[in-house]
Amino acid sequence: MNVGMLWFDGDKKRDLSARIERAADFYRRKYGGAPNVCFVHPQAAAEGLPGNVGGLQVRASRAVLLDHFWIGVEEASRGKTPPER
Repeated sequence: MNVGMLWFDGDKKRDLSARIERAADFYRRKYGGAPNVCFVHPQAAAEGLPGNVGGLQVRASRAVLLDHFWIGVEEASRGKTPPER
């Protein structure tokens, strides 16, 4: 994914899946299309990183700050993801 929306959600009362779904809902309303991938900080995996949330593939990447979600459409032809560091 080269282009996406960066979303911050520091609401610790909601679980990770609910926060990802909120970001996806906003993305659909704003851009008129459905995202298919969401990158989260690896520390989010401590909560139990879901592999799929509402049709979104959820992946960990250190390129994303804690409590932020990089959400968008992954281009299948490129198939590239942010590198793990």
